[in-house]
Amino acid sequence: MEENLSISIANELRKDILRGRLRPGDAIKERDFAFKMGVSRTPMREAIRLLGNEGLIELRPSRSPIVANQSKQMVADQIRLLVVLENLSAELACKNATEDDLGRIAGIAETMAAQFDSTDAIDMFEIDMSFHLAVVKASHNASLVETYRTYLQRLWRARFLAASLDPNRKRLIREHRAIVDALLKRDPEAVKNAIQNHLGNLFRDVSNALDREAEERKTLTSVGENK
Repeated sequence: MEENLSISIANELRKDILRGRLRPGDAIKERDFAFKMGVSRTPMREAIRLLGNEGLIELRPSRSPIVANQSKQMVADQIRLLVVLENLSAELACKNATEDDLGRIAGIAETMAAQFDSTDAIDMFEIDMSFHLAVVKASHNASLVETYRTYLQRLWRARFLAASLDPNRKRLIREHRAIVDALLKRDPEAVKNAIQNHLGNLFRDVSNALDREAEERKTLTSVGENK
């Protein structure tokens, strides 16, 4: 019961971070947030730990944790690794995926196509990430899945910011369907090309989103100082 509450709290905090209600550098004071959400400090502490493991919150000894502010270089390094892992996973999936795996991946793509315009942006983003994770799981390589999930979580916020800049329904659906088609044909070269086409500009998009956020933060700071 306590574990479920911690997960629920972590989900709420994650959404606040993704929506920008909590910004990089903002302190997450355990006592204050527990009071605000009407919970005890124990599940709040566990929720903060979970988000720390995801890289969304920076845990600091003897000080309040803060919303993480990753450097662009760190994000770039993580994205390069994430793309390599996804390419490798998709190639392995061409050999190892079961029909159920492929059906699940195709089903997520169709859900996105059908619900894109009627679903909350964060919920749609989570469906999008579940598509990519399902491709990786279809590799049936447990170590690969664990490593990929770690970097997917660390890049969660940066990728959401990038997706928010260009919520292009037609492009996203077209690119996901190309990945699905290549997997259904079990064609490693085609799936590699499809993923490159889909993720090739990921760092550029993330970089633009981080630059925009930094400018907004600078403007807010300037406005606050001039009041």
